[in-house]
Amino acid sequence: MSVYEHTAIKPDGTEVPLSDYEGKVLLIVNTATGCGFTPQYEDLEAIYKKYRDQGLEILDFPCNQFKNQAPGTDDEIREFCSVKFGADFPQFKKGDVNGENAWPLFADLATQKPFDSFGKGAKAMAMKVVKYGIDKEYGDKAYIKWNITKFLVDREGNVVARFEPTIDIAGLEQAVANLL
Repeated sequence: MSVYEHTAIKPDGTEVPLSDYEGKVLLIVNTATGCGFTPQYEDLEAIYKKYRDQGLEILDFPCNQFKNQAPGTDDEIREFCSVKFGADFPQFKKGDVNGENAWPLFADLATQKPFDSFGKGAKAMAMKVVKYGIDKEYGDKAYIKWNITKFLVDREGNVVARFEPTIDIAGLEQAVANLL
């Protein structure tokens, strides 16, 4: 299924067809406001400012499924992100990325680019322990392993890469630049 066949819901309830973003490079991210990786909002906003005029859109999907790290309302989350990190990219209604109530978009993204690993290093090692607890909770539907998982989509709507929260932001930025 193409990314463009999905819809997303804005915090005000407006349904947005992702086909509205056709021809853009997309970075689709599940986020949380109280996670150790939340400061990546600042990096994401810097990438957005640098590349949006070249056709980049970052689509933010807050999710509270991982250790209750996004407990606020949609309005509280948006305010936090804009005040603390200056986040200006589109943010959608908070929802699930795993389980029976998951956004179909995330199941599709993760099916196209399944989890491989958290990489190497201290953060990756710590996340490996966390992952096993999450997999038990969601069983075979544990497509997303943690907050701030990013999917890169080319201008034709193809999912070309998946970046776990433990990745190096410079590598993510280079992948975005290569598509633009």
